[in-house]
Amino acid sequence: MTRGFGLQLQTGGKLSTPETIVRRAKIVVPRLGTCGTITAIEAFMARQSGRGPVRPWIRTGDFSERFTKGLRREWRACAGRLPSFLVIILALTSGVWGQVSVDDVHVAPRVQASNSKMEAIDPSLKTHTKPMKVDVSMVLVPVTITDPMNRLVTGLDKENFQVFENKEAQEVRTFSSEDAPVSIGVIFDMSGSMSSKIERAREAVIEFFKTANPQDEFFLIAFADKPEEVSDFTSSVEDIQGKLVYTVPKGRTALLDAIYLGISKMRQAKYTKKALLIISDGGDNHSRYTEGEIKSMVKEADVMIYAIGIYDHYFPTEEERLGPALLGEITELTGGRAFTIDNPNDLGDVATKIGIELRNQYVLGYRPKNPGHDGKWRKIKVKLIPPKGLPPLRVYAKTGYYAPSE
Repeated sequence: MTRGFGLQLQTGGKLSTPETIVRRAKIVVPRLGTCGTITAIEAFMARQSGRGPVRPWIRTGDFSERFTKGLRREWRACAGRLPSFLVIILALTSGVWGQVSVDDVHVAPRVQASNSKMEAIDPSLKTHTKPMKVDVSMVLVPVTITDPMNRLVTGLDKENFQVFENKEAQEVRTFSSEDAPVSIGVIFDMSGSMSSKIERAREAVIEFFKTANPQDEFFLIAFADKPEEVSDFTSSVEDIQGKLVYTVPKGRTALLDAIYLGISKMRQAKYTKKALLIISDGGDNHSRYTEGEIKSMVKEADVMIYAIGIYDHYFPTEEERLGPALLGEITELTGGRAFTIDNPNDLGDVATKIGIELRNQYVLGYRPKNPGHDGKWRKIKVKLIPPKGLPPLRVYAKTGYYAPSE
């Protein structure tokens, strides 16, 4: 590893040290840290950019930030001695250092095309190819139990549960009902139809946060014509509340795109337990991603989704008529729930209920009896053996997971 900047640069699909890049550039330069090296590396990257799109070649984080700052110091020291044509090249290739923005969800309008064509539009959309790899040496299944009055049932024991994977009974090895920290994303509808409900919706988010633990972390995505990340992960409830004030209802409803962005954001989550809360008043009418694509993505992600649907007594459009079913199907896949209300005054109570439910779940852990690495969908079924004397109870749990393929 070269002294000065300890990293490897990715060029042409291979990892190389800065000296290798210099050799490929066929320029003889002094050791790293001199003006010659800076000139050679950046000239090489300029030539790389001429071959087509250049993938981000510096790993993100503090590591790349130190490297970038180092190059900037060298640049300031050597700028006076660089040839003028390199200054122009560096200006044209400065996009190498950029980060992907949340607007990348909308780089093109929705296209009804094959999976390969969709990947050409957005390489991150691979919902029908190789599923996301997860370590399933221990499968964890969060479970919620409710009574006929839709009230939480707590106090059950490990012996009250049975877990089946692909119809085969599994041994429950771990059991917990403790309140663990949660990574939560709020997906907030600010389309034009929310104008008369926006104040109640903001209050609902605040009530939801009142159930939070100090260790919990949150982010906020607001959506209308397109989704926008309003707040990054934070443990400050006040920070989220402050940014909610500036949400102005307007535009149409890109609900599916917002779910896509929320699931993608969860890859940065700190905790194992992850959940999305959607607050919306209608179905989707402006997304690029389809319902089928989002359902596939949700199945691959280990994120519970809850939703509060605020619906009028009549549905003026087909999208709004299908809204309740859409949210119900998506949340059911993950073990979450969709709540339907027709009075915005009920928003706060329902949000509080969801917050309490998230923190009063049972978590069952088992090791699959058939731990194959076939990449296939494994169905999960949780059955309850209730104590005598209880009314019929309902079980909410995720419906399955993708096994690893290697």
